[in-house]
Amino acid sequence: MTLNQLNYFYQAAMLQHFNQAAEKLNISQPSLSRSITALEDELGITLFEKSGRNVILTKAGEIFLEHVTQILDDVKRAELKMHQLATDGGHIDIAYVSPLAREYIPQLVRSFLAISENKNITFNFHQDITSANVEGLKKGSYDLIFGSYSASEPNIEFVPIIQQEIVAILPTVHPLCHKEALSATDFADCPVLGYARHSGLGKYTRSFFKKHDVSPNFICESPDENGIASLVAHGFGIALVADVDTIYRDDICIRPLVSNESFSHTVYMGYIRGKYQLPAVQRFIEFVKQHG
Repeated sequence: MTLNQLNYFYQAAMLQHFNQAAEKLNISQPSLSRSITALEDELGITLFEKSGRNVILTKAGEIFLEHVTQILDDVKRAELKMHQLATDGGHIDIAYVSPLAREYIPQLVRSFLAISENKNITFNFHQDITSANVEGLKKGSYDLIFGSYSASEPNIEFVPIIQQEIVAILPTVHPLCHKEALSATDFADCPVLGYARHSGLGKYTRSFFKKHDVSPNFICESPDENGIASLVAHGFGIALVADVDTIYRDDICIRPLVSNESFSHTVYMGYIRGKYQLPAVQRFIEFVKQHG
């Protein structure tokens, strides 16, 4: 049974005339008759019976017509959907780390959708630490991820998109606030709040202390700057965080690191290298590269 046979059957059933159906299909009447006969032989049942110069459906033909109509409608919908995916439609699944959730991702996607050719594209948003997002990307759950670089993933293309300075944050009443800049040793004698140790920024900031031979007293971990900043503001300790909007608040003191110890964190966009991407995903990747 082929799609052509189903279409021939449908036209013959609608017009109740083989000659007229053949003309509409731009084939010969004998070709149409042979196709219908072959279909009946395959199904083991008679679909049409003659009525003068016309043909009418048998009871089995009427039942078959219901199914064929649904099949052809599904085919049309599938063709339309594929056309949308190939032109101005499509769907994109992205995953990102929580620090990007407040401003960066919403603004980026909104700017992308503001372009007329992208207005019909839809998104799903997922938030987790980089390692979890990498696994989701490799499993095909996500088209793109945003977060830290992972050197152990050679099949992922990592594109740098944001450079964030790492700064110290303290309660406004903390004695270290009088200093213009902090050093690694300033963290040695204070309770310290940090990112979740298995997150990209958690590993990155801890490497800073290891490099400078400092072993801070980490008393708490949080997945993002908002959680860390709230605890710092209430006097739980001090922290080393990325310089993002959420740390700028009246109850927090922000200080850079001394010049010879200052460092920054790069945020990357990641996608599977060499994998076919829908046109919508391709356009979004290029948009991020240009505007990220």
